[in-house]
Amino acid sequence: MKRSKRYKALASKVEEKINYSVKDAVALVKSTSNAGFNENLDIAIKLEIDAKKADQLVRGAFGLPNGTGKNVKIIAFVDESMAQAAKDAGADEVGGEELANKVADGWLDFDIVIAHPSMMRFVGKLGKVLGPQGKMPSPKSGTVTPNIADAISEFKAGKVEFRNDDAGNIQISVGKSDFDEDKLCQNVEAFIKHIKELRPTAVKGTYISGISLSSTMGPGVSIAV
Repeated sequence: MKRSKRYKALASKVEEKINYSVKDAVALVKSTSNAGFNENLDIAIKLEIDAKKADQLVRGAFGLPNGTGKNVKIIAFVDESMAQAAKDAGADEVGGEELANKVADGWLDFDIVIAHPSMMRFVGKLGKVLGPQGKMPSPKSGTVTPNIADAISEFKAGKVEFRNDDAGNIQISVGKSDFDEDKLCQNVEAFIKHIKELRPTAVKGTYISGISLSSTMGPGVSIAV
């Protein structure tokens, strides 16, 4: 991949063979984040799992201590009796069958889907649309729940969904480049700890083989596992 002079200059600050502490990694990533806008800071964790086996999948939702700094768009599948409460909690759009039809027709201008269990008869038909986008709601991630208002509030406040990809990688945003370093460290450390706690019992030997932190336009910085 051809890299710009700016990227190469930033990458020269990173020692490739060093696994940094969380604190040093955060400081280094912030120092290489100067793209002219408030970049996302992303963490990527490489898991030594077999993503083809159901008993080794790692997914869920986690509330970062200091949020992500992102304004996420949430749609909620609810019946009319819960629609106003969902809107009051921060849902950007609410509905039932008509909303499902809108999504089925290709509308995907949202980040998170939250559904009441009674609405899964409509949402379940959207698997081929939402699945590839990583937006299909599930009880395990807390996005299929009878407590719609609480779930919306939590995700608006910075709760994030995560799931391993086919290569065993998990990636989420842990904040913005203008976040205080201590708050970023707290988010990174809390998420790593959470992923460690989710180690599938079927996984033997090494579980986490690599962790990297980067800004949207900056180079990755390896964190000691």
